Amino acid sequence: MEYAAAVAVIDALGRVTGWSEGARMLTGHSAQEVVGKPAADLLADEVPAHVLAARSGTVALRHADGRRVEFVLTACPVPGPDGGTIGHLLTTNPPWSADPTLASQAFQQASIPMSVFDVHQRHLCSNEAARHVMSAPEKALPERFFLDTVEDASRSEGFVRHLRQVVETGRPVRYESFTGALALDRERAWSVEMWPLRDPAGELTAVALGAIDSTEQYLARLRLALIDEAATSIGTTLDVVRTAEELVEILVPGCADFVSVDLLDWVLGAEEPPVFPEGDIVLRRVAHGSTTEGTPEAAVRLGETEVYQAASPPARALREGRAVRSQGGEPEFLCLAEERDARSPEGRRYRRGVHSVIAVPLQARGVTLGVAVGVRMRHPEDYAYDDAVFAEEVVSRAAVCIDNARRFARERSTALALQRSLLPGGLPGQAAVEVAHRYLPSGSLAGIGGDWFDVIPLSGSRVGLVVGDVVGHGIRSSATMGRLRTAVRTLADVDLPPDELLTHLDDLVTHLAAEGTNGTGEEVAELGATCLYAVYDPVSRHLALAAAGHPAPAVVLPSGGAELIPMTAGPPLGVGGLPFEAAELHLPEGAVLALYTDGLIEDRNRDVDAATEELCHALSVPADSLEALSDNVLKAVLPEQPADDVALLLARTRALGADRVATWDVPPDPAQVAHFRQAATERLTDWGLDEAAFVTELVVSELVTNAIRYGEPPIRLRLIRDRALICEVSDGSSTSPHLRRAHAYDEGGRGLLLVAQLTQRWGSRQTGSGKTIWCEQLLPEGSLPIMRE
Repeated sequence: MEYAAAVAVIDALGRVTGWSEGARMLTGHSAQEVVGKPAADLLADEVPAHVLAARSGTVALRHADGRRVEFVLTACPVPGPDGGTIGHLLTTNPPWSADPTLASQAFQQASIPMSVFDVHQRHLCSNEAARHVMSAPEKALPERFFLDTVEDASRSEGFVRHLRQVVETGRPVRYESFTGALALDRERAWSVEMWPLRDPAGELTAVALGAIDSTEQYLARLRLALIDEAATSIGTTLDVVRTAEELVEILVPGCADFVSVDLLDWVLGAEEPPVFPEGDIVLRRVAHGSTTEGTPEAAVRLGETEVYQAASPPARALREGRAVRSQGGEPEFLCLAEERDARSPEGRRYRRGVHSVIAVPLQARGVTLGVAVGVRMRHPEDYAYDDAVFAEEVVSRAAVCIDNARRFARERSTALALQRSLLPGGLPGQAAVEVAHRYLPSGSLAGIGGDWFDVIPLSGSRVGLVVGDVVGHGIRSSATMGRLRTAVRTLADVDLPPDELLTHLDDLVTHLAAEGTNGTGEEVAELGATCLYAVYDPVSRHLALAAAGHPAPAVVLPSGGAELIPMTAGPPLGVGGLPFEAAELHLPEGAVLALYTDGLIEDRNRDVDAATEELCHALSVPADSLEALSDNVLKAVLPEQPADDVALLLARTRALGADRVATWDVPPDPAQVAHFRQAATERLTDWGLDEAAFVTELVVSELVTNAIRYGEPPIRLRLIRDRALICEVSDGSSTSPHLRRAHAYDEGGRGLLLVAQLTQRWGSRQTGSGKTIWCEQLLPEGSLPIMRE
């Protein structure tokens, strides 16, 4: 298709006298419509002065269909007969040619803001999109310095700096900015590209730019950055409240001007989740924060309860399990705002301008824990769908961390309760030692460990002292500790020497480990343990002890100074197949034994030897009592934040003097039984225990007779006056007696049954030279001896 040239002739009076077919095609006006009429009637805007002066430039015309069109016109004067100008010939090129007219149309009709500035940063021209963003009419911009056309010049200095950079370097510049847009009434992100414009001679005459609105991409990057920050900043501790505070710190101010976190009450305790309530929902405020210092917008104080009505956004979010948005003017929004103002009228002025609310449920592993509420006041945008998706992502991460903290707190509470129930609440009465003890559970993330201690009364006024540590943490370690403590008590009742007791305990741990792997294939390293078992005899003042991978105890002699008892540590329990060695020593009355677990002296940040020296030094410092000494040791030796549980057991030795022990060597002659029965009665009289004479005569008679009849020499009878009256008969035979029921016509078999019925308790223990049969009788309170310390 061919097009005629667009030509128009205008006389000296400004009337159209000629109109070509090409002009009709460009403007839609026919020659009949325009010829003879003023050319000014065709203008959409006044012709710029610089165009009139140059007789060439862009002129805006009104198309026949009413729209505004721009053309680059060239005016050529038409000379008259006398040489004067009698009119002008106007020409323009067809719209499809690659000429300034087509470029001008592309420039003006572009959907992105485009502008041209001279080398002094003055406006030359801008398209419709740019003028819309700047809220400026076309006539208000040309020839004006850019900073004079914006409200906040300080925020646009970077824009001008980049314009100058293009002029100075002659190279294009591309950058991103975040600034306001008057017509859009909000902050916008722009991707701006500037490039130099040159004349045919190559001289830089202007700078052109185009800007693309990249706000959505910019906000998406911000959200991704916040999500990435949330992954590392939320859940740094296993504390429910601190985790909620970290969530608030992430959301303010990037997502909200005010954020609150409310949890259901059971989350803060150790209970399991109850049935979710219907209707109004009661929660407890655990964290909140805002862009205003002190958070004066909060209508609910930290720790107080909040009741959300069933129709409110937070209650809906909890029931529906999704983010719920509410904007100003909506009924539920207005109801929530009125309730806030009624509850806290003093904060009303800080809540002025609230226009959007979002409520996001805290859900983890299918359990609803609470709700996070975000409020926008100074933030110009209402919460949109993308904001809800972002908030759900961040809050869900926080919910998992809160649930982890809740589970940890519950397991720690359970393990601690289990452990405290298994540890001795009140140490049993005994006269061999004075004791003081301390147990400090670990505050680390690993949880409660398996440390334990015990004081076990043994026959013959002896006492067993135990301290141990199960490898690992948590409920399983606490349960294993309970099993080992029970096993030690059972084995101690058999009166096994320390090394033999640890051998049997080692076998038990090995069996427990084997049971733990049956059918599961899981490792059972947690069943490993260490233990120290010591037996002190106040009569002989003899201490025997053995260790299974446990730190050696320290001893403080009455003369002063503390030192570790030299002994072999032995292998830990559960290794199996290796022997344990016992150490023996004589302790003077008033010596202090210190048994402890490794948490007292071992820490990744300090040397064990140095910590052991600190322990010995702390033990050597005089104290008013063992209780005070225990506290002093912990203060001096314990790290500021122990990484493991700590158990400490202090025992000050006592002694039973010769005036409270009577011993007779018994010849293997039944005729001598009456003599020793009489000797025992006389000793009881000396002790003021005549009321126990009758039972004691029977017991001595039965036990001595059995030793002569069934045992082997040497035979020895011993009476000990302690908290109970103890009668012991030893012989050279290792055969232990046992109770049996005698028939009606049997002549014997009733001796031990009689002893068991008449005394508080009885038993037997193996010795290096045979065995000892013993029994105890309770003494009246007024006849109890006063122990020497």
